[in-house]
Amino acid sequence: MKIIQSYFADLSDNQTSQFQKLEKLYKEWNAQINVVSRKDIDELYLRHVLHSLGIAKVQAFKPKSKVLDVGTGGGFPGIPLAILFPEVEFHLVDSIGKKIKVVDGVVEGLGLTNVKTTHGRAEEVDDTYDFIVSRAVTQMETFVRWTKKKIRKKSNHKLKNGILYLKGGDLTAELSNFPKATIFDLQDCFKEEFFETKKVVHLPIKYKP
Repeated sequence: MKIIQSYFADLSDNQTSQFQKLEKLYKEWNAQINVVSRKDIDELYLRHVLHSLGIAKVQAFKPKSKVLDVGTGGGFPGIPLAILFPEVEFHLVDSIGKKIKVVDGVVEGLGLTNVKTTHGRAEEVDDTYDFIVSRAVTQMETFVRWTKKKIRKKSNHKLKNGILYLKGGDLTAELSNFPKATIFDLQDCFKEEFFETKKVVHLPIKYKP
């Protein structure tokens, strides 16, 4: 928990309490349904929570924004971001039902009121959002296809509406067809060795009705 507070010093008492509850909740759920590897559960705050919050270092979401988390798995990056931005609406989607069951349990355990979940595919979601976030669920080309026509028309943030994607390694080939993509190195935000190769990719997407 200290690692979160070291990078996000302005947390409210409620936010601090919610972040503190994450470890217990995930350990309890992980014992029933394995959504986080045994190695990672011991480093939950570094490898999952802080990694998810890397998106917030690139773009802070304004109140009343809407964010879609595609392929959320156990709730990353959506749940940590929902704690950090309580006035933002988050929609967490995954095609695997048992993962959504864990997400629902964690959301309930935290008392989050700004999160809704869907067991299904991203293509089936019928809504528009300021940003679509995810953590390396597939290649960017496929992800763009999955999330077609789901971006709001009006941009209200520093970055244009679009995709904020947590990825790692050399992305040169993967992003070669996306010249408007911007890569943000998380090692510029966090000093831990884990983040040396971790990045956030911002890809602006034009609204298409």
